[in-house]
Amino acid sequence: MSQSPAVKSEDASLDTNESQKSNSGKTPIQILHEYGTKSGNLPVYVMERAEGEAHQPSFVFSVTVGDVSGIGQGPSKKAAKHQAAEAALKAMNIDAGVIRNVPGTSDSNGVAAETNNHPNSVGLLQELALQRGWHLPEYTVLTEAGPPHKREFTVICRLESLSEKGVGNSKKAAKKVAAEKIVAKLQSLSGCSEITWGPKPSVRFENLRNSMAEKISLLRRNPLSIPNTDYIQMMLDLSNEQGFEVTYFDIDELTVNGQYQCLAELSTTPVTVCHGTGISCSNAHNDAAHSALQYIKASIK
Repeated sequence: MSQSPAVKSEDASLDTNESQKSNSGKTPIQILHEYGTKSGNLPVYVMERAEGEAHQPSFVFSVTVGDVSGIGQGPSKKAAKHQAAEAALKAMNIDAGVIRNVPGTSDSNGVAAETNNHPNSVGLLQELALQRGWHLPEYTVLTEAGPPHKREFTVICRLESLSEKGVGNSKKAAKKVAAEKIVAKLQSLSGCSEITWGPKPSVRFENLRNSMAEKISLLRRNPLSIPNTDYIQMMLDLSNEQGFEVTYFDIDELTVNGQYQCLAELSTTPVTVCHGTGISCSNAHNDAAHSALQYIKASIK
């Protein structure tokens, strides 16, 4: 059972971000996005790994713009993204003045499109987030498996409270699959192809601690050690009552003991991710839900 290393507030790196602004008054992320919008290759950030303790995390992000990429590391996700964007800008020898005059581009293109008029889901999600004031979509490499000549990547795409998993023979392909699933989910939640869905207000752990609602009160009072309990249903009831979502991600690799694995992700603030194992996928889900409930119970005392 573990909590996402993102417990540390990303606002804590604001001073760092301010110092990373260029002479134009723009941060590397802003400059790179402006370039990507002009050139039709929006930057895509991927969290490669998170290290360190919860009180002192270290994040590593990569960014890809067309055929150029950069990597950065920092004490928060935002700081690591700034470092990655700065590395990509250096690789392209780009500054704020060049961005306004990218050859062959115009201001009319709001969302990058692939050939044959098929929408670029990765770019579409980024534009939606920017236009509507959402957090930018975040891509995390979950697993990397297979021999060198036939690698298989599993990437999770997170957008506000939504999460989807994509699998592909490259990180780029896996990101695209995950983004396409998020777009499909947005359209399903909107009830049509036009995306009208909006995220619910974020549920913070302070809200859970202060809640006296039925399900959270039962969690406080009752033990989590009763055999054959349906913890998945218990978690579903609690999440519906408190207004957060739970997503289960199956891990393709078995444990050293041959058991199935999965992650249960809670769309709380900060995001909470718990691990589960079992002799079947459903048992692994139940174990992950149990771990998540244990974490919540320990956190709201």
